[in-house]
Amino acid sequence: MIDLKFLRENPDVVKQNIKNKFQDAKLPLVDEVIALDAENRATIQEANDLRAEKNKCSKAIGALMAQGKRDEAEEMKKKVAESAARLAELEAKEPELEEKIRAIMMKIPNIIDPSVPIGKDDSENVEVERFGEPVVPSFEIPYHADLFEMFDGIDLDGARRVAGNGFYYLLGDVARVHSAVTAYARDFMINKGFTYVIPPFMIRGGIAEGVMSQGDMDAMMYKIEGEDLYLIGTSEHSMIGRFCDQIIAEDTLPLTLTSFSPCFRKEKGAHGIEERGVYRIHQFEKQEMIVICKPEDAMDWYNKMWSYSVEFFRSLDIPVRQLECCSGDLADLKVKSCDIEAWSPRQQKYFEVCSCSNMGDAQARRLKMRVKGADGKMYLPFTLNNTVVAPPRMLIAFFENNLQADGSVKIPEALRPYVGGMTEIKRK
Repeated sequence: MIDLKFLRENPDVVKQNIKNKFQDAKLPLVDEVIALDAENRATIQEANDLRAEKNKCSKAIGALMAQGKRDEAEEMKKKVAESAARLAELEAKEPELEEKIRAIMMKIPNIIDPSVPIGKDDSENVEVERFGEPVVPSFEIPYHADLFEMFDGIDLDGARRVAGNGFYYLLGDVARVHSAVTAYARDFMINKGFTYVIPPFMIRGGIAEGVMSQGDMDAMMYKIEGEDLYLIGTSEHSMIGRFCDQIIAEDTLPLTLTSFSPCFRKEKGAHGIEERGVYRIHQFEKQEMIVICKPEDAMDWYNKMWSYSVEFFRSLDIPVRQLECCSGDLADLKVKSCDIEAWSPRQQKYFEVCSCSNMGDAQARRLKMRVKGADGKMYLPFTLNNTVVAPPRMLIAFFENNLQADGSVKIPEALRPYVGGMTEIKRK
């Protein structure tokens, strides 16, 4: 959510930003909110004038009564009563207008960074850099579900009977590698100076509205029936929500946090949920990194964060690339975002494994997070988030890139302490 004052003073900038995101249907919202804002400010001014007049009249009535001018005092009392009725009307109108303004402002996308490439959708995202040499082995690589089955490591049919499509059982060595990867990711981020956190896995509706757009919320989140609670789609939501309505001391910034959680997503409208495998699923686990910082430090942290993902995947012998997200592929709250994609030797292409985003002050404004500066003035911090690793999707890249000709899977050196020193896992 952008600053209302900024929109009022720069409507053309806001409209051009909407065009750059190819959301032209939202253009009328700018003029609508400007009109409502003008009406609201006029309402507030009139109410303030009436309060001032009421106070003035109250003093005058007392003076008239003291002078014995009872008739004049009674006339003035009638005038005050009329003003009080109008004031009550205006005071009832103010929150209604403010709520209408807020509802519209929640739909207007954040101002994107000037460096973001303009494009309609993810097909126009821009490759920035590759890390590691993508290799296509001389032997055939099975589809990932078949590959996991070679190690007796997955049961999709059983999961389907228990929960339906989009769920899985991981077993044996595959499950062990899954847990090892998340444990390694935890320590990797702790060694980068991040504080490890296990957050709540459910959040209230107000927090959900504060950290994401309504459209994303409807498409992603599972609601707990009969309660104001939602299962988190990513731990970013509960991690940022922790600071709702809080004043953060400036000398504690930046806050650098890494969290582990299960994640639950409806994947509404997503393609591939019926496919056999674990690429697009309703439940998975993820290690996340969160930064809350001063606005002027946000881009430096953005670049550090995506580079951490690159370093993590390269330590597991997985080639990756950075892909800059274009304007049309950015969620409404994002200022700038990039994906880290892992190489799939089987498909001979890259696929998304991490997403790094600078959210600007949008989440802070929605959640009323503030920082108290050294000068005593309040300002809004910037929030950023990035995936460290999200198995089991990441396991696809891990197994494909570390598969050997004899059917075994090599365990990279960095991961060996987390699997009891094993150097490889063998087919059953």
